[in-house]
Amino acid sequence: KLNITKPQYFHNIEKIKETVEEFVRAVAVSLQRGGNVLIPAFAVGRTQDILYILNQAGREGRLGRIQVFVDSPMAIQATRITVKHPECLDVETLELMKTGGFPRSTLSVKFTETVEESMKINEIKSDAVIISSSGMCEGGRIRHHLKHNLWRPECSVIFVGFQAQGTLGRRIVEGAKMVKIFGEEIVVNASVYTIGGLSAHADRDELLGWLGKFRKKPQRVFIMHGEEDVAMKFAETVRNQLNLDTYVPGSLEEIQI
Repeated sequence: KLNITKPQYFHNIEKIKETVEEFVRAVAVSLQRGGNVLIPAFAVGRTQDILYILNQAGREGRLGRIQVFVDSPMAIQATRITVKHPECLDVETLELMKTGGFPRSTLSVKFTETVEESMKINEIKSDAVIISSSGMCEGGRIRHHLKHNLWRPECSVIFVGFQAQGTLGRRIVEGAKMVKIFGEEIVVNASVYTIGGLSAHADRDELLGWLGKFRKKPQRVFIMHGEEDVAMKFAETVRNQLNLDTYVPGSLEEIQI
């Protein structure tokens, strides 16, 4: 049995309160429609965060009795690793684990590892929250769940992470009326929610702060992450503020910023 524990960086819950409220509200409204809720989530970190938020909302009586499926072998292993390393958890969580202070929740959580268990989920037509990878819907078991639920107007897809250009997740977020999954055209009738604020990535100011603290300045900086227009703007900011030679590999103009 796996405990659902509080991520370490949730120590100041006020900073993400609005995000959590938005997410819980989306789940609650979606379940009221009588369908399933799909949450494409990265296996390491994001899945564990979502489990914590759902469990907390359940204990507070904000969600009814629902069944949650974690359908990702990697996410299951990552959750086990989290439980095995209490040194990475905050004081509050450690105290709750020590005293057995986790109250009962209205959530029933099932971790599905085998292909057969995963396929069985698709027989469920309502009241299921399915957390599965990949986070951008480019592979993994989430694509099977999308195939079985995306065309149903009573279902919902809640995106809790960035969707890169060219991915299936991005096409759904941008309002595609139809998408191709496993060679089959699937109509997008499900409600689509995008929840920002759960990213564990450093933001612009944090990256600038990190770059500015090198005792010996790097000779060259490469911006490898993010969409091209944002990467180009950030590279220009790095050059202007930190006086560093900065490049965006693969940019259309291949110019030095």
